[in-house]
Amino acid sequence: MRRTFWLAGSGVVFLCSVVLLAQARSPVPGDPLPGVTPIEFEEFRIGLDDFLEVETAEEGLGPAFNGASCAVCHSVPAVGGTSAISEVRAGRRGPRGEFVPLDETGDSLFHLFSVPRHACQPVIPPEATIIARRVPIAVFGAGLVEAIPDESLLALEDPVDRNRDGISGRAAIVVDRATGQRRVGRFGWKAQHATLLSFAGDAYRNEMGITNDLFQQESAYGISPDRMRLCDPIPDPEDVRDPRTGRRGIDNFASFMKFLAPIGRGAIDETTRAGEQVFGAIGCASCHTPALTTSASANPLFDRRTVPLFSDLLLHDVGTGDGIEQVSAAPEEIRTPALWGLRFRRPLLHDGSAATIDEAIRRHGVEADLARRGFEQASEADRAALITFLKSL
Repeated sequence: MRRTFWLAGSGVVFLCSVVLLAQARSPVPGDPLPGVTPIEFEEFRIGLDDFLEVETAEEGLGPAFNGASCAVCHSVPAVGGTSAISEVRAGRRGPRGEFVPLDETGDSLFHLFSVPRHACQPVIPPEATIIARRVPIAVFGAGLVEAIPDESLLALEDPVDRNRDGISGRAAIVVDRATGQRRVGRFGWKAQHATLLSFAGDAYRNEMGITNDLFQQESAYGISPDRMRLCDPIPDPEDVRDPRTGRRGIDNFASFMKFLAPIGRGAIDETTRAGEQVFGAIGCASCHTPALTTSASANPLFDRRTVPLFSDLLLHDVGTGDGIEQVSAAPEEIRTPALWGLRFRRPLLHDGSAATIDEAIRRHGVEADLARRGFEQASEADRAALITFLKSL
């Protein structure tokens, strides 16, 4: 499933030239972080190769899956971005309106495709009363997000709305599959993962059906163990270590995301600056925190760096939830989406149901009700300036 490249001879000179070029200009979508070393660039390049690779059933794809490569769902405006493809989740509501999973695994994912043999396609059962869609989240700048300390996110919590602004964000406390430690989640629409390795392992299994050391059981609703043996004859875990490097596919995916640069800002003018003032004045910045800072690190790429992601990475109920309970997130809670790179992102909201920024803002409610009303009551000029600012991100 993986191809390995080695640093040797004139290849080092070539890689150094590429890295120096990347440092000499602002990164464009798909670039590595400016300042990567030749070794880090090689990790990034190998990870990109794996991210692009189209998997086959013989390599472990399926039996149920959403895409045959990571790039199928993460491609706009470059590899690592988003797309209009959406995954499907389902469950049902209990007598008190609570989320109830459809089987004992507690999983809610239903795949779009399956391998063409032995009726391996999961089917949403008629008792499902909740059907939700989620579009992919871009992973630009993910290594910087991973480097933000848990303490910074915990400091932003206000679970009981102490300052009475209607906002009660809380950190998603998860058990990280990669380390076994309790951490603050930050990746995924429900902030269900704390580290890129765990996020990569989950995606490899959930989106492509390739089991790995972190997620060793296949996910395919309604497929019995006997049928699973027919649908998926390859022993688990399917993502094995390369004997030459000791690395797994999930290690390469994590490296690509770790060293992938965020998308820089677009043009900034007086209207943009005025729109940013409106953004803060009506309360958007209460959840879409303009910037966070990474921890101290021996690696200068991640050492106390400003991360202008426009998100607090906390869970909030802003009236657009999908009804799915997942890990520590309640059914209506969604992790605040980062707004950096917004100008390249369409459609909007977790399910892609908003076509424009204006529509997405007007869909906000509950904790974001005050901010939405501020937008609706603002002058036409202020609303236009705010949209201009958001389109610069």
